[in-house]
This record gives sequence, C-alpha cells and structure tokens, in this order.
Amino acid sequence: MTGLLTPFDVTAVIVDLDGTMVDTLGDFVLALNLMLSDLAPPYRAHRVDRAAVARLVGKGSEHLIRSVLSQVGAASGGVDPGDSGVQADALYGQAWASYQRHYLRINGQQAVVYPGVVAGLRQLRAQGLKMACLTNKPTAFARQLLESKGLAGFFEFTFGGDAFARKKPDPLPLLKTCEALGTPPQRTLMVGDSSNDAQAARAAGCPVVLVTYGYNHGEPIRAVDADAFADSLQQLSPS
Repeated sequence: MTGLLTPFDVTAVIVDLDGTMVDTLGDFVLALNLMLSDLAPPYRAHRVDRAAVARLVGKGSEHLIRSVLSQVGAASGGVDPGDSGVQADALYGQAWASYQRHYLRINGQQAVVYPGVVAGLRQLRAQGLKMACLTNKPTAFARQLLESKGLAGFFEFTFGGDAFARKKPDPLPLLKTCEALGTPPQRTLMVGDSSNDAQAARAAGCPVVLVTYGYNHGEPIRAVDADAFADSLQQLSPS
C-alpha cells in the first residue's frame, strides 16, 4: 500500500472513532454535566470541563462514569463508586441510567469531524481497502454518531465497546474485527489516537498509526509505541 507514512502492506483498515475521526468532547461534557445535575448532593453541585474529560475518555462509558463520580465524590466527601457497597452500586446505577438517557439525545450535537477525515477515508476506500470502525463507545451510540456525521457509509462493520467480551486495549476486539473483515492481523492497519489503540494493535499483531490530535488520556502521543504518527487521515494514502 503505497503512500502511507510507513510502507505497510495492508488490505484493510480499522479506524477508532472518538479522538480519531470525531472530536466528541463536547458531547461527553454536556451529557456528564446533565448526569451530575440529576444526582443527589454533593454530586449535582459539580461540573466537568473538556480538559478533565479528555483525560478520561477512551476506555468505555463504564470507566468514564465511574471516574467522574470518583473525582467529584472525592472532592466533596461523597461515596466512592469504586466501593462494592450497596450505596455505591445504587449511585452508579442512577448515574448510568441518566448518562445513557442524555447521551442518546445529544449524541453528535456538540461533536465535530476532524479536518481531513472525510478526504482520508475516501482515499482509503478508493484504494479498495476494507474498512471497519472499532471504538470503546457503545455500538448503538457509535452507529448513531457515524450516521449523523455522514461517515457510516465508509465502513463495512462498526463495533463498539459492548460488541465483544473485552474492550481495547485488550486485543480481542481487533482480532474479532479482523475475522469479520476476513483479513489477517498483520495486513490490517489500526488507526487510533491513544495508547489503548496501540497496545491492542501490538498484542493483536496489527500495524498501528496514531493521529497526533486526539486525546490519549492527557499523555503525549509520541511517547506511545506505534509504527507511525499522522497529523491527518489524509496522510495515510496519496492525495
């Protein structure tokens, strides 16, 4: 496959969603703050911002919600949702239901497709490559977002964090996606924005390129073990 930053010989591409194709921080911030406002004191008095959420996204909705509850609870002496007690379980259950309700309604409203994504996906498709979207976002939310942003048609498959028994950085989602695409891992490029994507790709045996503009839990992306880095999806293939 000529034109890539590194000369990978691939027949398929797996692309992450949040932080790679779409900047979804606005959606996360709005849904999480609406969630907090639905909870009892001391949680409803707190709000999260983009910087805080950027450090937490990428490991699935469960991790995101528990992390936010833990942060605001610790700041005000509330319940630690990581505890196994009934009170903590009830709090998480309320937060989960509230978050799901709000996110379903606002999904995509505050999100923006990154520059170069549509052109880059068109170029990859023009080369005859099979493509799948693989994200830790719940599958229903991922499909809804791709449809609303006009990106769904590029992908043969869309798998979310609830599609398989484990999420990235476990290699299972990549291996299962390769199976669905009918391509071996060594010929299936993973494109993502975080160490989650890179670790999963390494363990699965897939080459991996990371974009430089994503989230990566607030850590420097170029410190992650990857085969190459791209400032735009257009850099993955010839213009």
